[in-house]
Parts: sequence; structure tokens; C-alpha cells
Amino acid sequence: MIEDSFLGPAAPDLGWVPAPRYLMRRARILRQLNTIPTGRLLEVGPGAGMILVEAARKGFQCVGLELSSDARTMANAVISQSGERIPVLGEADASWRASFDALLSFDVLEHIEHDREALEKWREWLVPGGTLLLSVPAHMRMWTTGDEWAGHFRRYERNSLVRLLHEAGYRVEVFECYGFPLTNLSERLSARTYAKRIHSGGTAHENRQRNNDRSGIDRGPHLRIYPMMASLPGKLALRAFCGIQHCFVGTDLGSGYLVKARRA
Repeated sequence: MIEDSFLGPAAPDLGWVPAPRYLMRRARILRQLNTIPTGRLLEVGPGAGMILVEAARKGFQCVGLELSSDARTMANAVISQSGERIPVLGEADASWRASFDALLSFDVLEHIEHDREALEKWREWLVPGGTLLLSVPAHMRMWTTGDEWAGHFRRYERNSLVRLLHEAGYRVEVFECYGFPLTNLSERLSARTYAKRIHSGGTAHENRQRNNDRSGIDRGPHLRIYPMMASLPGKLALRAFCGIQHCFVGTDLGSGYLVKARRA
């Protein structure tokens, strides 16, 4: 595993490196994670498990819930390399009711057809007053073949997402629109690449599931550009983009939403 103070952990030997969009999101996640008291933490859909590793190093007692067997395999390999001890489970435990102080879920809700039901179930797993930290892609007008490649059902709009969270029993405390301008550009530029990598040939349900299962761990296109990102000029450019996005998180210009909410 490669450890970098700015880019975070990466495991190119396992086929996973951070993408530019992930790095823009990670910068906002870590900022909010620092405001949450340490305790029991569940991440739903951790993919390769890198955020779980970083949360554990901040003192959280972490558990992962990952339905994709391929993603669980990678997450367990990543966690083993990190030296942390974090269970990543394939199904929810019946004893989880009111068990977690924080629940994280990053770019997962858009993969779930019945998103309100999922939010209500996650609420049950939080202690009263527990924190939900959530990200989703923003703006249906920004839909590209990258969303189809990932198996998304939707992208979200600000007002409807706030209403959805309220109806599911949460009180929104922080609402950010992240990524402007880098992720807006990178999503458009990568759409052609993703169009060539979409699974097809089965039923619509089968294709969506296959796309879903690998979306959090497939970093094929980014493995080629990671050395450039990890170079000094690359990191300086990414730092600049993180600084720019910070100035615009209160607008609606970015391509993703990050929300911090509490179980009401």
C-alpha cells in the first residue's frame, strides 16, 4: 500500500488508486469527519475500503457493509495491507438497531432503486442523534454514460434530496456541493472511456447489477494517470483544485453533494 499525506492511501498492486473525483470528495469527507466524535462507525458500500482505513486511524471503531463480493475481496485485501482490523460484512446484522454513532455512505444511494427505504433502514442503525455522512452525484442535467457505467438510477437535486432526508427522519446540518470545476470537467471527459466499458448482453437488471458491483473498485483508466497525479506538479494542481472547490461548496455549481445529517 502506498501512503501519501495528500492523496491518501492507494493500492496499485491490487488495482485501486484514487480518481480525481474521489480526491475532491475525500477532501470534504475528511473535513466533516473531523467534526464527528469518535465512536462506532458503519460505512455502507465502502468499495475498496480506503475511507474505512482512514476513519479507523482517526480512532473510530469501524465496520463495513458491502454487498458486492468483488468489492469485499478488495476491501479485505486493502485492510490487511493497512494493518487495521476492520470487518467488512456481506449482509446486515440483526443486532444493529441503534448501534452506530456514525453511518457513512459515499456515492451509494444513487445505486439503490428504493432510496427512501434505504435511508430509513440506515436511520434505524444509528443511535438517537447519530450522524449520517452521505454523498451522491448531483444534477440530472449532468447525466453521462459514466452514470450508466456505474449502474446509477439517478442523480440528485438539492431541494429533493433535503426533502428526502427529512421524510426519512434526518435533520440536515451541512449541505455542500463539491467538485467545481474539476469534477464537472473530468466527468465529461471520461464519459467516452466509460461508454466502452459498460456491461451489456444480459437483461437490464443483470447489466445494472454487473455495473453496480464493480463501480466502486474499477480503477482501470486511473491506474495509467496515477503516476502523474502523484508527481509534485500533479499534487500541486490537485491542491489548487481542492482550494477552488472550497470556495464554491455553498453554491450549486459542483457535480456532487455531501451532506451531514443527524437522526432526528
